[in-house]
Amino acid sequence: MSIREKLLDFKRRLSDRKMYSIVVVAIAAVAMWGFYQYKHAADLRQELDNQYNRAFYEMVGYVNNVEVLLVKSLISNNPEKTAQTMQEAWRQSNLAQSNLGQLPITPDVLANTSKFLTQVGDLAYSINNQNMSGKSMTEEQYKLIEQLHGYSVSLEQSLNDLQNQLTAGRIKWGELANKGTPLFQKTSQNMPMEQFENIDKTFQDYPTLIYDGPFSDHMSSTEPKGLTGNDMTSEEAKQNVINFFGKDKVSAVEDTGRNDATTIKTYSYTVKFNNMPEDQTAIVDATQKGGHVLWMLYNRPIGAEENINIDQAKELGKKFLDERGYKDMVDTYYLKEDNTAIINYAYKQGDVVVYPDLIKVKIALDNGEIIGFESKGYLSNHIERNIPSPKLTMEEARSKISSRMEILSSGLAIIPTDYKTELYTYEFKGKLNDKDFLVYINTETGREENILMIIDTPNGVLTM
Repeated sequence: MSIREKLLDFKRRLSDRKMYSIVVVAIAAVAMWGFYQYKHAADLRQELDNQYNRAFYEMVGYVNNVEVLLVKSLISNNPEKTAQTMQEAWRQSNLAQSNLGQLPITPDVLANTSKFLTQVGDLAYSINNQNMSGKSMTEEQYKLIEQLHGYSVSLEQSLNDLQNQLTAGRIKWGELANKGTPLFQKTSQNMPMEQFENIDKTFQDYPTLIYDGPFSDHMSSTEPKGLTGNDMTSEEAKQNVINFFGKDKVSAVEDTGRNDATTIKTYSYTVKFNNMPEDQTAIVDATQKGGHVLWMLYNRPIGAEENINIDQAKELGKKFLDERGYKDMVDTYYLKEDNTAIINYAYKQGDVVVYPDLIKVKIALDNGEIIGFESKGYLSNHIERNIPSPKLTMEEARSKISSRMEILSSGLAIIPTDYKTELYTYEFKGKLNDKDFLVYINTETGREENILMIIDTPNGVLTM
């Protein structure tokens, strides 16, 4: 049979309704299978992208930590403390290296970056062992760390820029994985992949918001020291909640339950206010012992216009605390977000700042109203302390600090430890390589207890 006859025969068969239905079903099945395969492939690509994003973002975090740890090691003047810092730098650089290896980038493209992280890890490990044996760093080692720190700053800046490109969607990991290295050698307006190579060129020659302040993990004792007063009924504690806001402002307080499972046992309330919409309420927890407000959050829209600056907010917060019996509180660190300011106040006994006794106050910057409050640190730790005279003078303590750091101010402070104890220290604020630091020297032993890097951002003063 000729080809023409075969085609005519197929056409006759196709004209049969049954055969036509079979062909339609077959085409539909193929289309559905194709759609399934496409969706499955898209899901796999998305899953891969998520894995690459996670590895990249974690790597950026580890590199940021390495940069902070390197500069902290330059300030430390205590071999034991330096050893701890360098041990953590070694760990963080290894974690960064591990995440770098998970990215869909051929090894030669970021070879120098990988080499840098390896060198940081090796040097940190070596200095850690040296310091553990009681030997301080040599001048050559200081210079080498300064050099590596400079490179880490450049790497951090490049990675942050690249992270912005990823967030904006201008770089796609799936295309990287599919096209491979040649993609790095091209310049494209839509996908500036040369940035990876630019990162490595940096090395041709070569980390809370901690808005709770420097000591945010307050010590929580078995029996809270600052929890004074007698055990109260829910109705009795409710009166304290009304007084906290002001009798003239409160229209109703509803008892919503109790919490007996935590160290500080509380009653819970919802507070409604005069001349305010029904949905603009505050939720409050007050302690069963003494009826102290543990925390409060007032739910109301915040206006877009900032009518209160941060200095005014600090004064308003201080006045609020004074009027409620929290005397001798001083502002420490703060964070601005969504036209509000969260300000931390620490207790000051005489001329000593007592960081464990911390209260957080949230202030609306549209009108200066207090819309948030938290006193867990204060209620857990506050007592009048028997503070001894320092065994070291201020000058003796200052001599324990590296001469590389320019000291700008100093004072006395009590700081908490990881072991739920307190240390009496000199607090020195200083500068190194255009970065601000706090160094804490034990007033009794002269031991370097802690180093914190201060980060002054448009939204607040933070520490690392």
